[in-house]
Amino acid sequence: MTGDPEPISAQARRALEKELSDLGDERRLVAGTLHDSTSVGDQADQADELLRADQLERLDRRIEDITVRLRQAGVAGPAPTDVVGVGSSVTVRFPDGTTETLQVGEVAEALDETLVTADSPLGHALLGHRSGDTVHYVTPDGPATAVVVAIGSAQSLS
Repeated sequence: MTGDPEPISAQARRALEKELSDLGDERRLVAGTLHDSTSVGDQADQADELLRADQLERLDRRIEDITVRLRQAGVAGPAPTDVVGVGSSVTVRFPDGTTETLQVGEVAEALDETLVTADSPLGHALLGHRSGDTVHYVTPDGPATAVVVAIGSAQSLS
């Protein structure tokens, strides 16, 4: 990733918004179980209270991460069509002559079989490249290459 706000596909946005809603519900449940810290209890009660407080802190961090990501994606606008970025649809040709159209996305979109995440070896190698570029990446079987044939917005192909 470039460090600039990255666009996300509509599917990723929906997944993040759903996760944010679910986390909000979970946070309300956990917060409702916390007791007044001035009440006296045994060590088991205190340990349980600490666990719930830690869980609440973890939920708050994830809620903040998603909120920031959604805000940044809104600023970033649509996926680029001249260079590969998060949200791009990319047609690549492999050395055996096969071509495949993939979407460069985020983990939140991982249900799609045509998706490569931006932090995967191929997804990372594709970022910032243009049509005609050859990208090099490492697979469990060793070094690999692919040629970027075409770039488009994943949303425009849906």
